[in-house]
Amino acid sequence: MKSKSLFFLLLSVFLIVLIAVFIRVFFMEPDETVSLAVIAEDEYDPAVWGEAYPLQYAGYLKNKEMAPSPTGFGGSVNFQKSEKEPEILVNFKGMAFSKDYTEDRGHPYSLEDLSHSKRVTPATPGSCMTCKSSNLRDLYKDMGWDYAKTPLAELMPRLKHPIVCASCHDPRTMSLRVMNPAFIEAMERRGIDVVKAPREAMRSYVCAQCHSEYFFEPDTKRVIFPWDKGLTAADMYAYYQQRPSGFDMDWQHPDSKTKLLKAQHPDYELFSGGAHAQSGTSCADCHMPYLREGGRKYSSHHVTSPMKSVGASCRTCHTQEETWLLDRVKTTQNQTWQLQHTAGQTIARAHDVIGKAGGAPRVNTAELDRARELVRRAQWYWDYIAAENSMGFHNPGQALNTLGQSIDLAHQAIAAANRAAGTHY
Repeated sequence: MKSKSLFFLLLSVFLIVLIAVFIRVFFMEPDETVSLAVIAEDEYDPAVWGEAYPLQYAGYLKNKEMAPSPTGFGGSVNFQKSEKEPEILVNFKGMAFSKDYTEDRGHPYSLEDLSHSKRVTPATPGSCMTCKSSNLRDLYKDMGWDYAKTPLAELMPRLKHPIVCASCHDPRTMSLRVMNPAFIEAMERRGIDVVKAPREAMRSYVCAQCHSEYFFEPDTKRVIFPWDKGLTAADMYAYYQQRPSGFDMDWQHPDSKTKLLKAQHPDYELFSGGAHAQSGTSCADCHMPYLREGGRKYSSHHVTSPMKSVGASCRTCHTQEETWLLDRVKTTQNQTWQLQHTAGQTIARAHDVIGKAGGAPRVNTAELDRARELVRRAQWYWDYIAAENSMGFHNPGQALNTLGQSIDLAHQAIAAANRAAGTHY
């Protein structure tokens, strides 16, 4: 009898331990097993941080690797996008992106790529370095928003480090933090205090502070996130139509004479409406998955495509085989690319037709203005997806819908231009 009781007692203990382990592994996010180190508040050198956090630093150094994406889209190989998308040369004619529009590289190259960009001129304002250097914190502390209107060339000697550990972590506590004042202000307007944000939200906010759309206030060059009406392409276009702070356009197309907007990598905006964000998944969950080494759990700091680490990035939630998951992503991106390419080509044709219509005798100016407004909106919708870095995967439904609207608007612009000229180009 005693042996039977002992057996049931041991079985009960075993089941309790098993259930506890199951809950811990599958339902609770374990803390990272990292001991805090003392790092100076003004220390930005990642190598110094790496002495205390070698696993994270080793991952960070992998961001220097330049390799294509497993899906064929994105990656970190520095090539001109116009080689694959020649419509860029037409649609961005008259502005710097027609001269230099390269694929982004990793965080360690952010400052180097800025200094080498053909888009940078002696007139480039300091606001351009907002998301390129961790030294932003010191500049903003010393100068406030005045740094934005200071010529970039004057600020460059103070920019010693690219995007590094200090860009996202408090050196005393290792807590996640954001330093981009434009992001903080935009979130405040949305009623969100990022200082009080929970850690899981911060695992997206540290990315969103730079991977988002913005514009420069005309007089001050202050960086502003156009989120007051929402995060979709339509929401932001409605915001821009109000001419905020007198901002009317990024440039005017020399052929169609259309006042155009240039999208700046709205990754967070597209992601926010997608299935992953809506289910509570953060950017870091996929792009910086948890790893283990020698019993230590840590977050990967190789910030790259989740398709390079499908097991750690995807299969913690998805049970399908890695090849199936990769094929699913490829299918989504291929479908997005097809519509993106069609939209870009149709917009390029619209600029040509509008330009020809503008030179026609007895042109109907009201119809011509309508054509310009239609192509302005079409190009914004196209660029919102084209400038975003997931090739639609962050939110496939919204991406395809936005591109479909872009194609329709471009065709409407062509039709309006032909009516304006009374001909068919």
